[in-house]
Amino acid sequence: MPLAGKTLFITGATRGIGRAIALAAAAQGANIALASRTKEPHATLPGTLGSVSDEIEAAGGKAFAQVLDVREASQITEVVNKAASHFGGIDICINNASAISLTPTLYTPMKRFDLMHQVNVRGTFAVSQACLPHLLQAERPHILTLSPPLNLDPMWFASHLAYTLSKYGMSMCMLGMAEEFKGKVSVNALWPATIIATSAVSHIGGEAMLQLARTPQIMADAALAIFARGTECSGNFFTDEQVLASEGVTDLSEYNVVPGGQLAPDLFL
Repeated sequence: MPLAGKTLFITGATRGIGRAIALAAAAQGANIALASRTKEPHATLPGTLGSVSDEIEAAGGKAFAQVLDVREASQITEVVNKAASHFGGIDICINNASAISLTPTLYTPMKRFDLMHQVNVRGTFAVSQACLPHLLQAERPHILTLSPPLNLDPMWFASHLAYTLSKYGMSMCMLGMAEEFKGKVSVNALWPATIIATSAVSHIGGEAMLQLARTPQIMADAALAIFARGTECSGNFFTDEQVLASEGVTDLSEYNVVPGGQLAPDLFL
């Protein structure tokens, strides 16, 4: 169990991919520092800090849940340091929190533009920055950011410029930190090759889109495979399929929401 006793700090961990990674790591005996805004039940979305903490404990891990708005720098520092103090350090930082609006330029209010950049780019930078002093003291530390490869095909900018800028900003954080902390901290990005059945996807495309998706478990399994690698594995724009193929997993049918169903590719690929 390579993650037994390791501490993962995960943003946006109450649902979707963040929750899936937390539970997969917990099953290996990891400590999970959950950071999310969702303390009270949402009217339509599943998952709270309390409910996911219970799931982590039931899976075999240890949970430490804290409310966090990644737009608040001082709050980030406080929450990260509390998690490190509670578990005696941080081994892995996972930047999963993200805001999305697939709107063209003329239909993107500046309030929404600011939200995506504050959560996606600024949040990724700030959380990584706060975790790094602890990561630099850990053995085989990792930063994993859920962001896409830098694909400069204009089609990805024309359709939803503001969102693309914010996600690519996350990816550039990975690229820069991988070089800055080369040999000290493993810094990588992970992105799904197909759409994943999350609340965000359901909100965008409804049940019809979910039928074309894979479950979040594929991203969790890929993330854990990355964590098993050393600090020399850094600066990569991974897809879940690439990671699992390198582990010898070629049959991915178990992850399909609809067994044998058609899959839709994710953005930016």
